[in-house]
Amino acid sequence: MSTPAFAIATAVLVVATLLPVIRSGRWWIRGFDFPRLQLAVGSAGLLMAQLAFSPMDGPWTVAIVAANAACVLWQAWWILPYTRLMPREVEDAPADAGSRIRLMASNVLMPNRDADRLLALVREHRPDVLIAVETDAWWETRLDTLLDVLPHAIRCPLDNLYGMHLYSRLPLHEAEVRYLVEDDIPSMHATLDIDGRRLALHALHPRPPSPTEAESSQERDAELVVVGRAAKRSPIPVIVAGDLNDVAWSRTTRLFRKISGLLDPRIGRGMYNTFHARLPGLRWPLDHLFHSRHFTLVSLRRLPDVGSDHFPILVELALAPGENDADAGLDDDATAEHDAREALDGVQADEAPVPG
Repeated sequence: MSTPAFAIATAVLVVATLLPVIRSGRWWIRGFDFPRLQLAVGSAGLLMAQLAFSPMDGPWTVAIVAANAACVLWQAWWILPYTRLMPREVEDAPADAGSRIRLMASNVLMPNRDADRLLALVREHRPDVLIAVETDAWWETRLDTLLDVLPHAIRCPLDNLYGMHLYSRLPLHEAEVRYLVEDDIPSMHATLDIDGRRLALHALHPRPPSPTEAESSQERDAELVVVGRAAKRSPIPVIVAGDLNDVAWSRTTRLFRKISGLLDPRIGRGMYNTFHARLPGLRWPLDHLFHSRHFTLVSLRRLPDVGSDHFPILVELALAPGENDADAGLDDDATAEHDAREALDGVQADEAPVPG
C-alpha cells in the first residue's frame, strides 16, 4: 500500500475516532460511540501494516503513523475497562452469601416467531426475573406459558418494537408501567422482596438514535438521566436492566453511572457483546444490568441465540453489603450534573417518584 493510500485510510479512522468527541446528539455522530472495538482493531491493523510495509522516510510518513497510534490509544481508553486487563468493579460474591437474585434480559426481536428457544432457556436457567422487550401480543401469549414458574407479571404488549414484559418468581410490589420521556416508549418499575429485604427494579428500553428511529439521542439520554436520579435517591438496593440502546462505554452511559452511583459487573470481566447476534464482526454491549453497591456478582453469562438480533444475558447477584470497594464506580461531579441538566433541557420528562 502506498503512502497516499495509508494517508486516506488513516484520515477515515481519525474522523471516525474524533466524531464522538463532538457534544451533539445527532444520530450520525452518536453512532460512532458503538464500534470503538472495531475501530481500534482497524487502526491497529493499519498501524502494523504501515510499520511493516511503509518506510519511515519523512515527516509525512511519521505523522501518519503517529495519527494511527493515537487512534488506537484513544479507542483503547474507552474499551479497556471492559476487558480482563483492568480491575473488577464488582467483587465476586462471598461463598456464604445467601440472598441471591437471578435476572435474565432478552430483546426478542418482535418479528421473531421462534419463541421456543427463549422459553427453553428460561426453564433451563430458572431466573427469578425475566425482562423481555420488543414484545407484542403474540409474544405475550407465548411468554404467559411461563406463569407456572414466573407467576407475577407486568405486561405492556406493543406493535411498535417497544413492547415490554416482566415476569417474576418473586411478588412484585408497587408495579408500574411508566412513559418517562416519550408517550410510546414504556419502562417498568417495581419493588421485590428477597428474604425479607426490599429492592427496586427498573426495566428500560429507550429509543436509539438512528436514521429509522430518532434523529437525536436526547430522548434516550433523558430517560437514562431520569432513572439514574431515581436510583441515586433510592434508600433500598437498586437494579436497572434492559436493552438501553447504548454501549457500555459511551459518554451517555458513563453519565448515567455517575449520577446513579450504580456499578457495572462487566468491568474487569469482559464486554459480553449482545448485539448483533447475526454479525460476529459487528457486536457491542447493548443489553445491560447495573446495580447498587449492595450487590456482589455470582455469575454473568451471555446466553445462546434465540432467533433475535440480540443474545439474552443472564446475571446472578448476591446481596452482600460492604463487600465492594467504597470507591467503586464513577464519581458524580459538577460536570456530570451539568450534563444531566443539559440532557433534560427541552424534554418533557416524568420525574415523579418511581417505586423504591
